[in-house]
Amino acid sequence: MKIGKYELKVIETGVFGLDGGAMFGIIPKPLWSKFNPADEQNRVTLHARNLLLASDSRKILIDTGIGSDWDEKFKQIYRLDQSELTLSDSLNKLKIKPEDITDVLLTHLHFDHTGGSTFLKNGNWIPTFPNAKYYIQKKHFEWAINPTERDRGSFIQNRFLPLHNEGLLNFIDGEVQFDDEIEFLTINGHTSFQQMIKVHDSSNTVLYCGDLFPFTSHIPIPYVMGYDLQPLVTVQEKKKILPIAIEQNWKLFFEHDPEVIMATVAESQRGFSIDQVFTEMI
Repeated sequence: MKIGKYELKVIETGVFGLDGGAMFGIIPKPLWSKFNPADEQNRVTLHARNLLLASDSRKILIDTGIGSDWDEKFKQIYRLDQSELTLSDSLNKLKIKPEDITDVLLTHLHFDHTGGSTFLKNGNWIPTFPNAKYYIQKKHFEWAINPTERDRGSFIQNRFLPLHNEGLLNFIDGEVQFDDEIEFLTINGHTSFQQMIKVHDSSNTVLYCGDLFPFTSHIPIPYVMGYDLQPLVTVQEKKKILPIAIEQNWKLFFEHDPEVIMATVAESQRGFSIDQVFTEMI
């Protein structure tokens, strides 16, 4: 897919599992398990899927996936499987080296979105992309370094603090344009000051949803994660975004759906649902 000066490429970084009840909040298991079957420990499958925007002068990565260098306890709890592709594998397939990345746009700092931002070398955590500027909402960073007891486990500080220590972390303040094709949209239901990335030109728009819509099955308004800090805010954010996405024919990019990369949305008397489904970038 080409939008403006950018060619868009999918970057897969691994597959993992999270509790299905937590992923779907108050929705009963007989409903969500039709679309997202659980394993014997009630975990549903998530992809850690990112997006590369490549132009003649820039190579921009949106989120960095779940990363590597996790201990065995973590791998077992989250059923981490990187036997197919890691972040490094996906970039190697495109003949892209870490030093080629010019910018990293982070939706938020939960471990499955920024885990690949650093790696372990000789006992020290260092930035994966040494020549890149990393971008995050300033107020979200302030939240991440002083989270609540409820969401502290989602922030693994060695996956993002080295970026700040090395002077690579750049702060965004609110909804701004990054360049002609890229802008940031802030949302607060899942975590404070998450940013979605809107990539658009005169004919196409892709919205990188982050954790507003982890799966296609989160499109219906009541399907809200138990992980969300402010679920009623998530409901309002979905009610705001979805009609615009329909009216302007946006393609929603799903970071975690195990099968669908992008989809358009439709509305009927029964509510919102996915319409056209894309399993590759076209």
